[in-house]
Amino acid sequence: MVAKLSTPRARDLRKQTTDAESLVWAHVRNRALAGAKFKRQVPIAGFYADFVCIESKLIIEIDGGQHDTQRSTDAARTKKLEAAGYRVLRFWNHEVLTNIEGVLETIMHSIAKPK
Repeated sequence: MVAKLSTPRARDLRKQTTDAESLVWAHVRNRALAGAKFKRQVPIAGFYADFVCIESKLIIEIDGGQHDTQRSTDAARTKKLEAAGYRVLRFWNHEVLTNIEGVLETIMHSIAKPK
């Protein structure tokens, strides 16, 4: 059973962003990356996607250290999001904070190649 997701919860998540999420948001907001419109903490398929570009059907997930112990849960989540028609890119916090240019390049290539 999929839990009902709420807009107030999404707003709370937007207020509690990690440094890595804030950095990605600074680069993708207001169509700053390849003209793509991204939104944050959007309810999709029973989950809150960190970032989503509806036009490109692209979800970006930024994973912290806790995700290292929940790889099977994340794989199941990715599978459900893909079943809903989205492509999912996952980046580690450390990767975002130390290689933002590489992360942005990967995102741009994904935007340019719709599903």
